[in-house]
Amino acid sequence: MDLRIKWNDKMAFSSTTPSGHEIKMDAAEEVGGQNTGARPTELLLNAVAGCTGIDIISILKKMRLEPTNFQMDVQGERADDHPKKFTTIHIHYALDGELPEDKVVRAIQLSKDKYCSVSHSLSAEINVSYSINGVEGEQTI
Repeated sequence: MDLRIKWNDKMAFSSTTPSGHEIKMDAAEEVGGQNTGARPTELLLNAVAGCTGIDIISILKKMRLEPTNFQMDVQGERADDHPKKFTTIHIHYALDGELPEDKVVRAIQLSKDKYCSVSHSLSAEINVSYSINGVEGEQTI
């Protein structure tokens, strides 16, 4: 998957995803942004929840189960010191419908332990390279 993120002004960035959806990111006004988009950390929590939610619905459908309502409450705690990474993420799943508890628990476990690529990517090795004015940098960071 390839993305291009464009700097717009001050602290604002935007991109169009490979699936054609526009994403806008910005910082809070107190740190130099204009609050024109979501914070990247907000998008990260949304991505974790969206990934696991899609997994759970898919797994339940394969079990021939249909929730009538499904929502998630997500709480992320971050370290006080930079890089202020998430130290814990808690997801509360609230589902309604004719759903046996053991099947819902199984779907949640499968998403958490096997399928949710977003949450499993939080420990990914990140390799960084750069170019300045079109010239590739000499080192990989």
